Amino acid sequence: MTRQHFAEDAYAATCDATVTGINELGGIVLDQTVFYATSGGQPGDTGFLERSDGSKIEIATTVYETGSKEIIVHVPSEGSAAPEIGETLVAHIDWERRYNLMRMHTACHLLSVVCPLPITGASVSETDSRIDFDMTEAADKAEITAKLMDLVSANYPIFTRWISEEELDANPNLVKSKNVKPPRGVGKIRLVCIGEDAFIDSQPCGGTHVSETAEVGEIHIGKIEKKGRENRRMRIRFGPLPAS
Repeated sequence: MTRQHFAEDAYAATCDATVTGINELGGIVLDQTVFYATSGGQPGDTGFLERSDGSKIEIATTVYETGSKEIIVHVPSEGSAAPEIGETLVAHIDWERRYNLMRMHTACHLLSVVCPLPITGASVSETDSRIDFDMTEAADKAEITAKLMDLVSANYPIFTRWISEEELDANPNLVKSKNVKPPRGVGKIRLVCIGEDAFIDSQPCGGTHVSETAEVGEIHIGKIEKKGRENRRMRIRFGPLPAS
């Protein structure tokens, strides 16, 4: 198992680590990491592993080992040196990129509050993210943007808590995704909560988020696309809503 610091503290940018394995493709497994692994529409972290001599092993992306949510694989950039098993390193994520992903992932949660409809797909990036909703009616970009910014400006706290799989079964409305269910098998589910006592929102999510909604900054709905008879795709972007 890889200890996943990002699940406990999304603001942790570095940690000491020991190489516990290297797979057949050169992917590096550590005993613990701050690198988020690709999952739930959020891309894996990039960064580098610092060796004792100060040299760096650049990490191009981070993924879970096939069939496992407990082992994380750090994929080195082409041409990077390979560490030795048992070697001690310092893991460094690209913090600026991660922080933008944290802000954007949080913005996606806020959009799911403004549009409380089943989610059929989602993708998070550093500058432009999307959520697909199961909806038929048209939507107004300016109206949705205003509601998003009301949530941002209110500066609600954001925190995580864990519930059992049985508690999730008893509260199925916590799951907003229509097609993807939270991973099971470890006996507990991580919830991301917004507002005091989660009065704004609470939903299963393993991603990284900021600690207060104001950290999201100014955002707007850049585009609303019709994707089929019962599907609308909304794109979230940083910055003010452009003048029409």
